[in-house]
Amino acid sequence: MDVAHLFSTPKPLIAMIHTGPSPGVPGFVCVESLVERAVCEAEIYLRAGMDGLLLENMHDFPCIHEREMGPEVAALMTRVAHEVKRHAREIPVGLQVLFQANKTALAVALAAGCDFIRAEGWTYAHVSDKGIAEASAGAVVRYRKQIGADHLPILADIKKKHAAHAWTADLTLSDLAQSLALHRADGVVVTGTHTGEAPLLDDLRAVRAATDLPIFVGSGATADNLADLYPLADGFIVGSALKEGGYWQAPVCESRVRALAAAAGRARAVPVFD
Repeated sequence: MDVAHLFSTPKPLIAMIHTGPSPGVPGFVCVESLVERAVCEAEIYLRAGMDGLLLENMHDFPCIHEREMGPEVAALMTRVAHEVKRHAREIPVGLQVLFQANKTALAVALAAGCDFIRAEGWTYAHVSDKGIAEASAGAVVRYRKQIGADHLPILADIKKKHAAHAWTADLTLSDLAQSLALHRADGVVVTGTHTGEAPLLDDLRAVRAATDLPIFVGSGATADNLADLYPLADGFIVGSALKEGGYWQAPVCESRVRALAAAAGRARAVPVFD
């Protein structure tokens, strides 16, 4: 599935909107406040020239697995996603639902009219800080077909941050990238080991050499390092760098958003040679 056709700009900047806390999670106040905050953040991002948006229930920490969730998470995310997509109009909007709620993300994206999802735990099981993440590609690809969501691309994390990967220590990053392609991921998300930490440039090079899938930097891109990351990736998912002080929990900082957009503009003006 062609991810590139979603975005009108090459190597898009995809800004994170951290929704939540969901009903039942400590800190939840009311649904309307969550919707209003998400829409306000979307408007800041769109005014500053972000090329896409990605909703994630990051404030649901400590997160629980999809099989333990109640329907309130899907209901809330659908409400928020629908309002954000309505304001974003033609700008692509994606969904990620923690923890490993890849089917839920597909269902929400379909119901809310969104454009793609980000998935964790696609191939090879690993131990995350939320529990065991089993490989989910087979079940999720079949579910996408069953609900008529084949038009929604899936960007899959290659080596999930906040996780231990000792079980797959005998596999190289190239092995993992090839596995994502074999298991029908539509894009590869490469991250550092923690939120806000950039991936190693050598990791990006290894993934690039191993697969023709589009590569997205999933953490740690900033106005300062974007020029270094830019030649090695096909898009950038950015959260912490757009918040006050660089903390994902903080409000969106418009000056940081504009600084990143400006850095992308400069990077796009420089020819890239393979």
